[in-house]
Amino acid sequence: MRMNRYTWLLVLTFTLFVHFASQAQDYFKDGGEPGKTYILMAHPTVKNIETMKFLIDNQILFIGEAEIVGIYYSFENYDYSQSVDFIQENELKDFHLQHLTGMLNTDNVYTENDFSNNFEILFDQTLGIFFFGGPDIQPVLYGEENQYAVVTDPYRHLFEVSLLFHLLGGTQNPDFVPLLEKNPKYFVTGFCLGMQTMNVATGGTIVQDIPSEVYGIDDPAEIVQLDKDKIHRNYWQEIFENDRLMTTNFHQLRLAEDGFFRNEVKWKSEVSPPVLSSHHQAVENLSDCWEVTAWSMDRKVIEGIRHRKYPHVFGVQFHPEVTALFQAGDSLMFSPSDQPKTYLDRIGSEGLKFHKKYWRFISKSIQ
Repeated sequence: MRMNRYTWLLVLTFTLFVHFASQAQDYFKDGGEPGKTYILMAHPTVKNIETMKFLIDNQILFIGEAEIVGIYYSFENYDYSQSVDFIQENELKDFHLQHLTGMLNTDNVYTENDFSNNFEILFDQTLGIFFFGGPDIQPVLYGEENQYAVVTDPYRHLFEVSLLFHLLGGTQNPDFVPLLEKNPKYFVTGFCLGMQTMNVATGGTIVQDIPSEVYGIDDPAEIVQLDKDKIHRNYWQEIFENDRLMTTNFHQLRLAEDGFFRNEVKWKSEVSPPVLSSHHQAVENLSDCWEVTAWSMDRKVIEGIRHRKYPHVFGVQFHPEVTALFQAGDSLMFSPSDQPKTYLDRIGSEGLKFHKKYWRFISKSIQ
């Protein structure tokens, strides 16, 4: 029997709110709680929940009375029962989970699909959303063959790319009306993979491997000889086994003159702020809806983007959310001959000021 559109949407909504108590929470099953405000976070792993809690508890991120709802696709490559247990065991009353289920594939990610109605439900009930770092996006989603990508969580990417396409629209389907047309002040930000996903969802492409495609080298022994501002993760760990070698690298940013970071984040210092990077991919062709806010020092890697139409939609390639940037932690080395230092020591007082200013801007962007 064929179902009409109304019946089909009812089925989709019901599917969203089916409750599996042992695996997920369906916080919006009854529409949340009247009078409360909510902010979404994609990929709500235990680590990402801990990060959000730290930023809020330490007054780095200010969200007022809003509560956090983590959303995820039921086919993602992560056991979200860990997140359920973590929230319950730590009595995190301001953190909730919402799982979504349905059919997603490369043919329907950039059009109306099983998730469209539920994406709109979530959009209408929330102030904004955070997208976190993670593994490589499958190149088919930006129209390329796989040359260097290591794809370990394809369903997560299908979900987050489709969600961002629904929020922002994209050149893949120009007639599609994005949800932000209803509320242009909705907040969207992403870190590392999050920023890359924002670009892919709107029609952009990805550099599949920075050393190979940007600098023409693929041997870790050659990569580590590059200037540190050209290295975007720590390749020393592929040469030496040492538990004290960090997986990341710190490099400086080149900020757009008279642009986003200068005028809106209010970073007026002449110091090029040091940031933490842990990625081998980057934005390549930028969708026309974005403007660049920052680059690597040699301008070969885009480090920040901002939407041209929606004022509270922006992302960065680096990791401003890492908690070790704001507290004393383990002392680690970049290379075997390096002096061990904490992340906090590596960014220094100016770097700490920059990161706190950026989080203040994020906080003000959530309305």
